Amino acid sequence: MQNSAQVWIRKMEMKPHPEGGYFKETYRCEESVKKEHLPDRFHGDRIFSTGIFYLLENDQCSKFHKIKSDEMWHFYDGDGMLIYEIDDNGKLTEHKLGLNINEGEIPQLVIKANRWFGGRVAKSNAYCLAGCTVSPGFHFEDFELADRGYLISKFPQHKTIIESLT
Repeated sequence: MQNSAQVWIRKMEMKPHPEGGYFKETYRCEESVKKEHLPDRFHGDRIFSTGIFYLLENDQCSKFHKIKSDEMWHFYDGDGMLIYEIDDNGKLTEHKLGLNINEGEIPQLVIKANRWFGGRVAKSNAYCLAGCTVSPGFHFEDFELADRGYLISKFPQHKTIIESLT
């Protein structure tokens, strides 16, 4: 039996996420890496890894944002999610997170550090429960929500998708 989005949100005590949707942190490693052993983009020590549940429902979206670490996405329940990634050269990739391999979905994918990305549920009136693992671990200092005007000026060829996810 498939759970509804509201059941997941309530049972997992998920909270609204600044990028959209809901989340619940499930793991925060107790060990850390000193700043001097990390790339210059980090401004302090970072824990090894973090994990969250992340849920989008209906017309919600994950607004375009970027973080300073790689982020691995895992599909858990509901319908698939479309995750849009823009690399430094302006190449737009549409990833399909889910279990329907005949439709090009995959159950796990990675968004590289410092890439702009956002997403939405692939079907109307549906939801997607996913997990995200970040290494080095997620720190809100490393999170940047996109400014629509800036992103369109940088990648005008992707104006339509940027407008829909900012």
